[in-house]
Amino acid sequence: MSAAARIELLVTSGVFALDGGVWAVDNNVWLVGDDREVIVIDPAHDADAIEQTIAGRRLKAIVCTHAHNDHIDAAPALADRTGAPILLHPDDLFLWRQTHPDRVPDTELTDGRLLAIADIELRSLHTPGHTPGGTCLYAPALATVFTGDTLFHGGPGATGRSFSDRPALVASIRERLFTLPPRTVVRTGHGETTTITAEAQRLR
Repeated sequence: MSAAARIELLVTSGVFALDGGVWAVDNNVWLVGDDREVIVIDPAHDADAIEQTIAGRRLKAIVCTHAHNDHIDAAPALADRTGAPILLHPDDLFLWRQTHPDRVPDTELTDGRLLAIADIELRSLHTPGHTPGGTCLYAPALATVFTGDTLFHGGPGATGRSFSDRPALVASIRERLFTLPPRTVVRTGHGETTTITAEAQRLR
């Protein structure tokens, strides 16, 4: 019998490229599952390292919180190796095509979609602002929300690049994330974790 669902973190390194600029970045790759099956959230940079962390378990889905290259660059290779579908909100398809013009995601990550893994479910929350299709994944059984680049330890994600919208991002955070239970742990796309309570206090 497998253990209960758990969260694993892999940090990978690569580059973020947009608007003609290139920056070195470390990304959080999150795995949620048990001893038999997992999903991967934001397959960044290194398909080999991600596959090693999966460690022979069944990969049920590859979920992209948004389509900036540093969150999706390893997705096709990982999908080809494992047969897992790639999920992305359709509003970010145009960004996806900048990185992967010859491959499209397999499934739309629409708002409210439920993803079952091990003994729990994750619910998608469309949170536009950082990108038009930015999406968070809320796992109530784990008291956790995976926020990609929507919300960080210290405040909202960046909105200084093309296709971002700070008022929309702040509205998404207030309306979709700050309504979650206060002790919900925020697991971000870069950097350290935080909580809904801590970030709500900062964004008063």
